[in-house]
Amino acid sequence: MNFGRVLTAMVTPFTENGEVDYAEVKRLAAHLVENGNDGLVVCGTTAETPTLTHEEKVNIVKAVKEAIGGKAAIVVGTGTNSTASTIEASKEMEALGVDGLLVVEPYYNKPSQEGMYQHFKAVAEAVSLPIILYNIPGRCGVNMSPDLIARLSKIDNIVAVKEAAGSIEQVSQIRQLVDDDFIIYSGDDSLTLPMMAVGGYGIISVAGHVVGSQIHAMVDAYAAGNVKEAEAMHRKLYPIFKSLFITSNPVPVKFALSQVGFGNGKVRLPLVEANDAEKAAVLKTMKDLELV
Repeated sequence: MNFGRVLTAMVTPFTENGEVDYAEVKRLAAHLVENGNDGLVVCGTTAETPTLTHEEKVNIVKAVKEAIGGKAAIVVGTGTNSTASTIEASKEMEALGVDGLLVVEPYYNKPSQEGMYQHFKAVAEAVSLPIILYNIPGRCGVNMSPDLIARLSKIDNIVAVKEAAGSIEQVSQIRQLVDDDFIIYSGDDSLTLPMMAVGGYGIISVAGHVVGSQIHAMVDAYAAGNVKEAEAMHRKLYPIFKSLFITSNPVPVKFALSQVGFGNGKVRLPLVEANDAEKAAVLKTMKDLELV
C-alpha cells in the first residue's frame, strides 16, 4: 500500500467550550485533501489523542471518512503502551474501513528492542491493514534501532516507518537494511528534504495544515531530480517549519490554522494556547509566505 508522499497528521478542532467540533473536523479534512495532501493521519499525536475519549476517536474517524472517503488515504493512530489495547483499537479501526494504521512505539514502559519487536509483531498479526511504525524517542523515551526496524519490515503488513528520531544517520542506516519497497517517512517537516537525499520517501507533516501544496511541490521536485528547485523551496519553507514547533505541538499549528479560517486555536489541558510571543513568531512566518 502506497499512501502517497505527503500526509498531514491532522489536528482535532475543538469548540469554544472544549468539545470536539465534528463539523470542523469534516471541513478541515476536506480542505487538507484539496490542498496538497495525499492522505491524512487521524488520531496521531498532533490530534491530542491523550486527551480524547475512545468514543471521540471513533467519531472523529467516522467524520473524516464521511468527508474524504475514497479521495485520499486515511491512516489512524492506534498505538498505546499496552499491546492488548493497541490490538483492540487496531481491530476496531480496521472494522471502520480505514486504509492503514500508524502505531507508535510503547511510551513510558521503555521496552527493550525485543519487547518492541514482539509488540509490533502481535499487532501486525491481529489485523490485515498496512502498518506504519512510528519512531519518536523524544516523546516515548526509547529509540527503535535500525536493526529492529529492518527486522519488523520483514512482516508482510508492516510497510513503512515514520522516523522522528531527528537523525539523518539513522535514516541512512535504515535505508541500508530494508528492502527498496519499504517506505521511510520523515516525522519532522524540516528534515523532509535531507531525509529524501538519503532514501526517504516523503513526510507525515504538521506544516501540511497550512503549506501542504508547497510541501508537495518540494517533494515532487526532488523526486523528479530537480534538486536545486527543491532546495530553494526548503529554504523558503524552513522558517515556518521551525516556528510551528516553537512550543508543544499542536499549539502553534492550531493558532496558524485559526489565522486562515479553521478552528479557534483551542487545545485541551495540559496544553495551553500559544502566548503572544509565540503567536507573533508564527504570524511572521505566515506573512512572509503570504498565507495571511
